[in-house]
Amino acid sequence: MKKALLAFTLVFFALSGAIAQIHTPVKWTVATKKLNNNEAVVFIKATIDNGWHIYSTAVPNGGPTATNFTFAKSNDFALIGKTLEPKPQSKYEEVFKMDVPYHNKEVVFQQKIKLNSSKATKVSGTVEFMACDKTKCLPPDEYSFSVTVK
Repeated sequence: MKKALLAFTLVFFALSGAIAQIHTPVKWTVATKKLNNNEAVVFIKATIDNGWHIYSTAVPNGGPTATNFTFAKSNDFALIGKTLEPKPQSKYEEVFKMDVPYHNKEVVFQQKIKLNSSKATKVSGTVEFMACDKTKCLPPDEYSFSVTVK
């Protein structure tokens, strides 16, 4: 009886774990392009599953979690301006009582940097974002990235 109960418990937890897999509808990749000896651009690309979207970096106060980039401090580079994004789509969301800008399918954010060194420069940071579909929003998530400008 104890063995049967133990076997049932193990199977139950194994199946529960398989069913409760965390859905990650957004995949991130990072690349760089050196513009000249003093400047480069960091490209941070989000590939978003069909039916899902992430919010713009310019969500008005009172709305959902905006996509936000934080770059690690370094003496090897300095940020030039804000992180840029293509023009987002926008729709009225009743829950927030406002038009909310968002991206779906794919979006590439760009951050221009000034290089303070001629050696290879490591750029790292995090992006905080919120992914939603028509029926639900996942809790805000974070992706850590690191890339080298050569």
